[in-house]
Amino acid sequence: MRLALIADIHGNVPALENVLADLDRERVDRIICLGDVAVGPQPVETLERLQQLGCPMIMGNWDACMLGDEPKVDGELAEMLVDVCTWSAEQLSDSHREYLRGFQDTLELRLDDDTTLLAFHGSPRSFDDEILATTPDEKLEAMLAGHDASVFAGGHTHFQMFRRHGESIVLNVGSIGQPFRRRRRGVMRVSPWAEYCVVGREDGRLTVELRRTPIDVDLFVRTMLASGMPHADQWADHWSPEVPA
Repeated sequence: MRLALIADIHGNVPALENVLADLDRERVDRIICLGDVAVGPQPVETLERLQQLGCPMIMGNWDACMLGDEPKVDGELAEMLVDVCTWSAEQLSDSHREYLRGFQDTLELRLDDDTTLLAFHGSPRSFDDEILATTPDEKLEAMLAGHDASVFAGGHTHFQMFRRHGESIVLNVGSIGQPFRRRRRGVMRVSPWAEYCVVGREDGRLTVELRRTPIDVDLFVRTMLASGMPHADQWADHWSPEVPA
């Protein structure tokens, strides 16, 4: 079985369409979405595109915020994020909210008789957890406690990651809509591509492919500025068409 894992679309339909075009050329059995899909400039369009796909959906922290959960954010972007979430939620109909309420906390899938994958947003414990390459093993163990899988796969941090933990692999599939670059001089930047992951198990071999596909940054920025989303000008400043060295 080959699974495509996507996450953190954040209302960026052009980037989502680029990834789906990539996947149309692949032999992928299923697409799984790991949450945080609609908070952004195109909340309705994103949800309706995902409904067309009919793929399993994992609940992210911003998905829950759109349904009324109190967001847990701080730092330089906190106020803007909350304002964007409030605006995005106001665009939704009752049927959109009903769709969001159907998102799952976790999903276990079997790649073959010997290999399982557990999908989540932040961690199996909480969609607010952050699993990073630098997360100490003991903290990671606490986040994964009570769960057993060959592959643990999440999103949330907007940084792709591959690490080992015991006999398991822990993945972050990256972000379709806002893949972060490392901060330079304290300023968060967004990369000019969309990220996703393909995991497969065939003939006794496990394959993990962390992928990037280019996007049209100018198109997305124009879409964002025309959307009516609050702080669109400030968000546009975090995008850069240049690929970092």
